[in-house]
Amino acid sequence: MNERVAVEALTEDQARDELGRLADILARANTAYHGDDAPEMSDADYDAFKQRNAAIEARFPHLKRADSPSDQVGADPVEAFGKIRHAVRMLSLSNAFEAEDVVDFDRSIRSYLNLKADAPLAYTAEPKIDGLSLSLRYEAGRLVHAATRGDGVTGENVTANARTIDEIPTRLTDAPEVLEVRGEVYMSHADFEALNARQTDRGQKTFANPRNAAAGSLRQLDAAITKARPLRFFAYAWGEVSAPLADTQMQAIDRLGALGFAVNPLTRLCRSVDEMIAHYRRIEDQRATLGYDIDGVVYKVDDLALQQRLGFRSTTPRWAIAHKFPAELAWTRLDGIDIQVGRTGALSPVARLHPVTVGGVVVSNATLHNEDYIAGRGAKGEEIRGGKDIRVGDWVQVYRAGDVIPKVADVDLSKRPEEAEPYRFPDTCPECGSPAIREEGDAVRRCTGGLICPAQAVEKLKHFVSRGAMDIEGLGAKQVEAFYHDDHLPVTEPADIFTLRARDAENLSKLANRDGWGETSAKNLFQAIDEKRIIPMARLMFGLGIRHVGEVAAEDLARHYGGWAAITTALDAARPAALAHRAADEAAEAERQVAQDEGRRARVSDARNAALAEADIPPRAAEAWADLINADGIGPVMALSLSDAFANDHERAAIDRLVAELTEIEPPESRATDSPVAGKTVVFTGSLEKMTRAEAKARAEALGAKVAGSVSAKTDLLVAGPGAGSKAKKAAELDIETIDEDGWLTLIGDA
Repeated sequence: MNERVAVEALTEDQARDELGRLADILARANTAYHGDDAPEMSDADYDAFKQRNAAIEARFPHLKRADSPSDQVGADPVEAFGKIRHAVRMLSLSNAFEAEDVVDFDRSIRSYLNLKADAPLAYTAEPKIDGLSLSLRYEAGRLVHAATRGDGVTGENVTANARTIDEIPTRLTDAPEVLEVRGEVYMSHADFEALNARQTDRGQKTFANPRNAAAGSLRQLDAAITKARPLRFFAYAWGEVSAPLADTQMQAIDRLGALGFAVNPLTRLCRSVDEMIAHYRRIEDQRATLGYDIDGVVYKVDDLALQQRLGFRSTTPRWAIAHKFPAELAWTRLDGIDIQVGRTGALSPVARLHPVTVGGVVVSNATLHNEDYIAGRGAKGEEIRGGKDIRVGDWVQVYRAGDVIPKVADVDLSKRPEEAEPYRFPDTCPECGSPAIREEGDAVRRCTGGLICPAQAVEKLKHFVSRGAMDIEGLGAKQVEAFYHDDHLPVTEPADIFTLRARDAENLSKLANRDGWGETSAKNLFQAIDEKRIIPMARLMFGLGIRHVGEVAAEDLARHYGGWAAITTALDAARPAALAHRAADEAAEAERQVAQDEGRRARVSDARNAALAEADIPPRAAEAWADLINADGIGPVMALSLSDAFANDHERAAIDRLVAELTEIEPPESRATDSPVAGKTVVFTGSLEKMTRAEAKARAEALGAKVAGSVSAKTDLLVAGPGAGSKAKKAAELDIETIDEDGWLTLIGDA
């Protein structure tokens, strides 16, 4: 796919491929940045890349992947450090790259809060420090522990190291009884240069940039090494507090300064978007002379009461955004093109570059998207780069911008070697040798090997043990890949994980006797696996890695069906309807092609209806299918994906073997049962004037109601605002109770 295509211009197929590419590259970048302190891209590019992913998911919610980067924050803590669970999650920020993005941010805040365009609304604006996030917990004025962000929920215990940083007080006066101060550990340019000079004099490894130096210094196992490194700290936020610091963000920052923390002097209060942009420009002008690295400006709603009302998305606060600085360019040589195979079988070309520094980051890999991009063609067959193809040996331009990871953007034909030949994209999978097929209308070539392809099988297993799925202590991506290739204790499907202990006891080659393992580590692994024999239904559903079923969808499915037996029974019952609807989709596509060839308007609805009528769907199947697609957050695309997975003999057998190894699949937590709407199915339609749709849904679910996206015979209540159309009409036809927004607020006691 041509990643220059704007999100709003993507076709569904392009969007699906782009999400796959983003997920693969962000996963690698996440490990490099958080786990290895050796980023392949800057913080700005990483966060901005996540924003493009989120924007595509917002436009195509049914395409959200099981391994979506939108549901991830940071990376798992390194095992060498002790772990500290954050009392309040440490989240990342959404990003803005243009002034219009900031305008949209302000507009979205006002929309969520139902504030008019001219209503007073202040923001703080502060430099975004390019360092390592740190949380400091004080109790009774004493520093009790310090933790890195980690995955946002659990961080690494770096207390001893934090105590060596001069700008981190170990005791506070007049502070709340409990106070978690959050900020950024960084290294100044001058200190960075001096440190690298000392490293060179000692014959030791130098650091690529100040961020790497700061992160590597803070995450030392020996605090004496950290003490010898010139680290600094800016405070800019807080986590758990026993008493409020202030009423506003700006006052709270001033309070932190009064307590003895270094706060950034460039933080300003802005009373309009124009003031925010103006301050962004001032900071950008000073960027080169600040003496430390920044990669943008962070805006936050100043009123803390409004912050609380705005709340959070899954990984980002609604009340803050990072306005990033522009990208940079560099030229280098293309040394090779590698093909990587993803979990869905997609063949993704990756440029192997002669290392070059772009914006402070050494880049040696870049995306090449797909075979059309290499050939100089866009998504619709149009020329890109003036039709210039990309060949091994070319002198290429590497581009790093807010909405992409490093990519090869252009080619200098004047420097092309005479022996350079056009690149031939493989038509067989480099991992298993199976045919790699590119279906009509698809921008990506995919391996047809399925589970016989080691790349796909291994990636599915990695997903199964990931943090949002089974999250088995001691069994991460590296370990599960090693087991996959193990001749004595192979793990080729999820159920094999739960038979490891029994097979190890029967096998002469004990796990404890292998390199990197011992009696204790083997025992701990088996115990950790056994602990996961009781697993929440949503985690299991997500862990299966079914296409389009992300963490949020898995939660929706678990809550909708309430139990594992219920969902398997429903999917089995709905299968005839699913097949009929897939046939209807194929009939509709065939009609489009015929109409295009004949130069007439396509009669898509007629084709679909005829195919469905011919299928003669059994009533029970139709009812089960309707219940599935009407569940809030599901829809027909995800429903078909679920049906296909559970109806595939090989995949269903693997699922059944896994379930047989589990002791209990826990249903979702029950919500309120004593409210007037507990257990009822509610649909909202029309314009709500006293709350936004998101607030209304969250409130209804908190009261034990099930929120559906469409009206059906199972709907108990329709809440209709101005402009209610077809849903209100259908509710009347079905004699479903309908009330307005005021009636809803009175019913739930919020009037």
